[in-house]
Amino acid sequence: MSSAMYERMRANPKFQELVTRRGRFAWVLSIIVLTMFYGFVMVVAFSPATLGQPIAEGSKVTVGVAVELFMFIFFWVLTALYVRRANTEFDVLTQEVVKEAWKGQK
Repeated sequence: MSSAMYERMRANPKFQELVTRRGRFAWVLSIIVLTMFYGFVMVVAFSPATLGQPIAEGSKVTVGVAVELFMFIFFWVLTALYVRRANTEFDVLTQEVVKEAWKGQK
């Protein structure tokens, strides 16, 4: 691809929309993950007894195990959400930008 085609892509409003939407979504997901992860680490550091309590009377499963299992599943769900959105919304915008850049070259 030529540099003129790259410039057409960068100047395309759909490209700007793609960059903005994808970036905003990635930052939101990153903040969620980092908050949950570092929140868990802070609880481990400052209140480990909380995580060591059983989730129910007589249960062998602790709050820490339950929280960590939830976080593991939740992070997979967030990954699936990102992949779904990337494969639908972001890929459609990308294809439109590339198609318009090729049209402009002819």
